[in-house]
Order: sequence, then structure tokens, then C-alpha cells
Amino acid sequence: MSSVAPSLSRRSLTIPLPATSAHVATGAAVAIVLAAAAFVAASGLRLERTTDALIGLMVAGGGLAVAGVLRRPRAASAPFYGGTALLAFALLAAYTAFSVIWSLAPSDSWTEAARTFAYLAVFAGGIGLARLAGDRWPALLGGLAGASLIVCGWALLTKVFPATLAPDETFARLREPFEYWNAVGLMAALGVPPLLWLGARRSGHAALNALAWPGLSILLVCLMLSYSRGSIVALVAGIAVWFAVVPLRLRGAIVLAAGVIGAAPLVAWAFTQDGLTTDEAPMAARVDAGHELGALLLLTAAVLLAAGLAVHFMLARRPPSRQTRALTARVALATLAVVPLVGLVVLATAPGGIDGQVSKAWNQLTDTDARTPANTPGRLTATASVRARYWDEALKVHADSPWVGVGAGGYATARTRYRKDTLNVRHAHGYVVQTLADLGWAGLALSLLAALAWCLAAARATGLRPRDRGLRYDPERIGVLTLVTVVAVFAVHSLLDWTWIVPATAAAAALCAGFIAGRGPLRARLSGARPAPPAGRDRQAWPAPTRRQRLQRSLAARRVGAVLVGLVVLAAAWTAYQPVRAAHASDEAFDRLDAGNPAAAAEVARVATQRNPLSVDPLFELAAFEQAQGRNREAEHALERAVEVQPANAETWRRLGRFQLSVLNQYDPALRSFRAAYYLDPRSPQSSSDVLEATRAVNGDGSAPPATP
Repeated sequence: MSSVAPSLSRRSLTIPLPATSAHVATGAAVAIVLAAAAFVAASGLRLERTTDALIGLMVAGGGLAVAGVLRRPRAASAPFYGGTALLAFALLAAYTAFSVIWSLAPSDSWTEAARTFAYLAVFAGGIGLARLAGDRWPALLGGLAGASLIVCGWALLTKVFPATLAPDETFARLREPFEYWNAVGLMAALGVPPLLWLGARRSGHAALNALAWPGLSILLVCLMLSYSRGSIVALVAGIAVWFAVVPLRLRGAIVLAAGVIGAAPLVAWAFTQDGLTTDEAPMAARVDAGHELGALLLLTAAVLLAAGLAVHFMLARRPPSRQTRALTARVALATLAVVPLVGLVVLATAPGGIDGQVSKAWNQLTDTDARTPANTPGRLTATASVRARYWDEALKVHADSPWVGVGAGGYATARTRYRKDTLNVRHAHGYVVQTLADLGWAGLALSLLAALAWCLAAARATGLRPRDRGLRYDPERIGVLTLVTVVAVFAVHSLLDWTWIVPATAAAAALCAGFIAGRGPLRARLSGARPAPPAGRDRQAWPAPTRRQRLQRSLAARRVGAVLVGLVVLAAAWTAYQPVRAAHASDEAFDRLDAGNPAAAAEVARVATQRNPLSVDPLFELAAFEQAQGRNREAEHALERAVEVQPANAETWRRLGRFQLSVLNQYDPALRSFRAAYYLDPRSPQSSSDVLEATRAVNGDGSAPPATP
């Protein structure tokens, strides 16, 4: 021990971080909650599972927010950090909820409002955690890394043991537990910055820090096997941010290089295995390749762990000299400089040269008729994408209602007028274009306001303001900067895809963002300064009774605020659960219909329409139950109500037209209904077929006039 102490004393940033039980519990709680959200909600498209996860996030985030509000500050005048960003986020959530009033798809707007309020609760919970235990930022980073490893580990296990864990999987790309490959890639990318911090930090135990080496390799393998190009772009941007703002560049480069070197041969081997890269591969090939992948993963992890332990213990006992660090830095910079040069050489030697290749890539990227690349490793180098088509459709939807949009989640309904295919696409694959379509310029302005408020809070908390230049980089500052990197990764990915609707990935970013906003100014933390009293007061004339009274009033205000926060959370959770209750009532109605009681089924269906009055599905079911009783007038009334609720939905007109044509024999009204459906969804083969059938019925002679509706 005596030989180690002198070497450790020479390291300027070696500040031990005690691994207390509270830190471990906080990190474990974060990892469990985020991983549970991934497994429960999956991609965020299944109503009941998603709602369960969102309510859980509301309760967890709201609980932290209430505890943060009730926490007694050091002084009655202590500021509430993060309040401006929280208010801006709340305005966006409120606007999302209000869009139900004018939405083309109010039931979808209801769901999106619940989702936004859940993320708002998590953001507020992050602020509350910063107020309650601001020193537990290592636990937050560790929890995020743990959640990423749990999710990505499971995703890889579905490849290692396909017969047991994924017998019905037909795609080669990793997509479990989200059922969406880009969400898997993003979850892996979100875990990279915390592991970079873990492996590069000068504090903490060397054995714990060495775990970053195999962990980083596992995440990179998972990322590459998801074939997610957007996740790779987001990760590259995040790594660039981390190395730009964190001074541990050399140590970080070593950890990153180790992870890349460990993952690269494994990924290269995996890309040659048909059992891992071919859709609908035979189970025997999947099993053989999966078992080999598992063995190679264990071997790689073991080798990297041993190498990490050796390097970290060596650095702890004998830090590198200044000359060694300078030489290594030059080598790293030279390596980074070579990468773009190699890329330029490859482009120059390709057909068409640099200009031709860039022009070709840009044309493929912006071509609205581009075909989706195959689910093979080759898609990682392809620039063609269907995003240009979805973005073009979103901008056309935005042009219909530029200021307020068509309502949150309304893009899926409105795009059918402009689509060039028959796919049912629910999202525009990009936050900006989706927001323009759904919420218009007003929604985008509120989003930018929230982003700006958070950026200012983050700059204050991390010392990135110009006036904070020169402040020292203590372990907490480096940790908070790593949290900023996590948010940056999510933000870049959200510009390219729709994974902000996936509860696990969005909640991870919201929690980190809230913690950063609520942490307070770096300068005050480093100096240990206490909040100043209100302006105009004599700082030396604070009698004890007056201060006590101020604290009492502050306590009363905090209690009122905590009650209000709790009520808002409960109201949001109850409102979010109503569509699920409606779905349960619909299931009950079908059970009664199967039992031969259509009258009771209709009564339960009416309950479903009351629980979710913005959805047309309960009305469709009610119409079917009324028709089963011979109550055609009531069935028609239910379908007409569906049209009133969602007049821009082609399916409501289609259902009404079918009932008018086939049940009521009202040919002219049926033709009008089918023409409305055709106008709203001209690409659907069903729309053309219905108009043709109704036209023949109107003519009465079986002819089919060529007139277009």
C-alpha cells in the first residue's frame, strides 16, 4: 500500500467515489425501471402494454418529483433549478393534449398526450432526483449502462438460443425485446457514453472500471447486428460530443479502441453467417450460428476483461508519463486524420469520382420512390431509404394545416391522401417532420422553446457557458457532461427515426435531461456557495425568527406544490388508462356475443364508447352488435357517429358505405360514402373496389362507368 499511495497522489483528478448502498440501490432502480419499460412496452405500439409502461413511468417520475418538491432547501430563497425547462416541456405536453380538440384522429392524440405526459413526469423526476441526491450521478450513469446491457444482452441471446427464445423470428436483424431493430440499436448507442465514462474515469476501483471494456464490445456488436444506420450516425455524433467536451480523451480513446477492436472481428465473422444475416433462415442454421456467436461473445468478453484489468491496474500503480501521453495523443490524432483520408481515396477511385458518388448518394437519400434496402449487412453502406417518402408526405400533411397541425398522432390518418403505397405507416420517421404534420408551427416552436431552455440549463450545469471558462473538471462535471452526451445521442436519432415513442429509450433520455437541468450551476457547486438572499435585502440582517417564518412558508408552499403534482400525475394516469378500459369492455362484449347474448354485448359496447369517446373502434363493434339484433337503424346511427368522430378517417366512411350498400340497400348514399373514402385513401385497392361496386348498384345494369370520384 505504501508503494501505491505516492503514485496515486500525483494524479490530479483521483477522487474516490464511495460505492455506498444508496448509490447501488439508485443505480439498480434506474436499470430495472428502464429495462422493464423496454420489455413491457416494446416498441410502444401495443395499447395495453404501452399504457402499463407509461403509467409506471408517470408514477415513478411523479414520485421523485413530489419528493424533490418536499425536500427542505438550505435556505428559504433557494432557487428551483430546471423550472424553466420543466415549464416549457409542460407547455408542449399541454398543447399536445389540447390538439385532441381539432385532431383528425382524436383517439391517437389521446394516446400521444398520455405518452408526452409520461415523459414529462420522467423529466420532472430527474429534476427531483437531482434535488434529492445530486451526488448520485454515478448511479444514474451506471443504471443507464446496466439497462442497455440487459436489453442488448437479451437481444443477443435471442440469436444465441433462437430455438428457445425466438422460434418464430423471421428477420435476421436484432429486434427483441422492442420488436423494432432501430430501437435496439438506439438502446445500445445510449449505453456507450456511460461505459466510456466508466472506463476512462480516474476515480473508482480499477476492477469496476475494467468492466467497461467487455460491456462496450457487447453494445457495439448488438448495434451492428441491428443494422441500424440511424443509430450508428447518432452514436458517432455522441462520441464526437463526448470527446469534444470531456478532457479524458486519451483514456477514452483507449477504452473505445478496445471495444471496437474486440467487436470488429466478431461482427465481421457474423456478417458471413447465413444463419445470422438471412431472413427466414432454417432453424438448424440459426442454432449452429447462434451457438458459435455465444461462444465467441464469451471469449471476447473474457479477453477484454483481462486486458481491461491489466491496463487499469497498471495505470493505477504507474500512471503514464507526460511524454507517453503526448505520443499516444499524436498517434490517436493521426489515426483519426487517416480515416477521412481513406474515405476520400475510396470515393475518388469509385466510378464517377467524389462528385459522382456524393451526387448518387444524395439522390438516393432524397428519392421519394427509393426502395428499402434489404435486411442484410449491405444496408449499412446503402444511402437509399424510404424516409424521404415519409418526410415528403409529412410536409404535404403540414401544408394542409401549417399552424396547428392535424393533431398529435394524426399523421397516420392524414397521410393516406398522399401515400404512394398501400403500407399503413404510423410515423414520419423524424421528430421535426412529424411535429410539423401533427402540431404545426406552434408545436415545433414549443419544442424548440423546450430544447432551448434545456440547453441553457445544461450549459449552466456543465460549465459550458463562456463565463465559466477555466473552471476545473472534477468527477461530477465529467459525469454530467456524459449525461449530456446521452441526451445528444437520443436527440440526433430522433431527427432520423420515430423511436421517441418507444418508452424505454425516451424515458432514459428524459431522466438524464431532467437530472442535468435540476443539478444547478457548476460554479456554485465547485465553490460551495450558498444561494444569495432575495435582491434588495440586507444579507447581514436576517433575524432568526424571520428566517424561520420564511422556511415555514416555504414548507407550506412545497406541500401545496407536492399535492398539485400528485393530483396531476394521478389524473394523467387515470386518463391514460381509459382506452385500455374501453378495450377490456370490448373484449367483454365479444365474450357475451359468443355466449349468444347480442343485447348484453351491445350494452357493454356502449360502456366502451363512453370510456373512450374519441375512438371509432367501439362504435364499429356497437354497430355490429346492433345489427346482430336486427336493429339496423341503431347500427347505422353508430356508424354515423363514427364518421362524426373521425371524418378524415377513410375507414369510417368505408364501414358506413358497406352497411348502406349491403344491409340497407341504399345505393346512392353508399356511393357517396365510398367516394369520400376514395378521396381520403385513393391508393387503397379497397377504395376503388367499393366505388366500382356501388356504381354498378346505382346503375342497376351491372355497368361500370369510368367516372372518377
